[in-house]
Amino acid sequence: MNDSRYVYLDYAATTPMDPRVLETYQKAIKEYYGNSSSLHTIGQKAAKSLVESRKIVASLINGERNDIFFTSSGTESDNLAIIGVALKNKKRGNHIITSSIEHHAVEKACEYLKKIGFRITFLPVDKYGLIDPKKLEESITDKTILISIMFANNEIGTIEPIKEIGTIAKENNILFHTDAVQAFGKIPIDVNKLQIDLLSASAHKIYGPKGVGMLYIRNKGNRESGGKFIQPLMYGGGHERDLRPSTVNVPGISAFAKAVELAQEEMSNEIERLTSLRDKIINSIIENIEDSFLNGHPTKRLPNNINASIEYIEGESMVLDLDFEGIGVSTGSACSSKSLDPSHVLLAIGLKTQDAHGSLRITLGRFTTEQQVDYFLQKLPPIVQRLRKLSPLSRNKS
Repeated sequence: MNDSRYVYLDYAATTPMDPRVLETYQKAIKEYYGNSSSLHTIGQKAAKSLVESRKIVASLINGERNDIFFTSSGTESDNLAIIGVALKNKKRGNHIITSSIEHHAVEKACEYLKKIGFRITFLPVDKYGLIDPKKLEESITDKTILISIMFANNEIGTIEPIKEIGTIAKENNILFHTDAVQAFGKIPIDVNKLQIDLLSASAHKIYGPKGVGMLYIRNKGNRESGGKFIQPLMYGGGHERDLRPSTVNVPGISAFAKAVELAQEEMSNEIERLTSLRDKIINSIIENIEDSFLNGHPTKRLPNNINASIEYIEGESMVLDLDFEGIGVSTGSACSSKSLDPSHVLLAIGLKTQDAHGSLRITLGRFTTEQQVDYFLQKLPPIVQRLRKLSPLSRNKS
């Protein structure tokens, strides 16, 4: 199959590198090969690039340059934020509040902390995947040290009430972390207006290279009253101000910064364009495929995310048949797509196991065209019809 003709609709899993980002990456590999901690000219050239990249990345979320810490991924950023804060503050308290629909990078970090003595509250969500700020407030105790709620869900696209969560955290003097991997670069984020203390993001979700992430840490991890509120998880050299040792990936970070620049420039137009394509797909599936329904909030959702359940058939079968037609989509999260277990997110919003297995996630991006969307909408209904005829779950559905 010719990849140039392949209709890729799985941008939430990862994105192709933008040619403009790739150009920056290739140039940086040649020019910024020095160790940014070195004192010589080549090292300082890399260090200067790193400073500029930090400034660009910070500008996207209205943060301070020195509050940006680069990591290898969104997963590492989530782990550093949650475990790093928990271990540093265990004398203050042992209670963490999160949600029942977090990415596994957050969920499993919390499960690890639970094993070593921390108490974790997994807040339920409603049928749209939204947490209730009142239930969050009711869950706070005098031992609560961290609230970690994702900005937008990676499977169903629902955007959480981040401003209300930030206000509650601030009023109770609790640190607030958000996994913004899916939202960063796609919708506006202001860490000051939203009162976010820690924010995770990843380059490969916004047309940058894989292997580069970042963690925003307010005031470089310093408390206003004095002392640090986060500690490192790895130990070595003094890179990233002693919080994340390892020789800094300057070329990858330079490419990440370029991806951020492009996202900032194109965000407004992309939100409008992708929302239109998103709604076209949602309306077409609901209108043309009997016994199908949307998962996630109808309006409080990412502009590029569609998650639909199509009854009586397996999501994996639809994914494979669509792939045969040259279309790439997913069922559930890409991080767990090889698992036979139903999506924990879809179960959390109240879906039956059978309906959770019949989910299809379609996520759009910068290179998605209306012609590609039309091709997908042309191919999906006959695939559903054929699979339903073969399915033992179907009751005379055609």
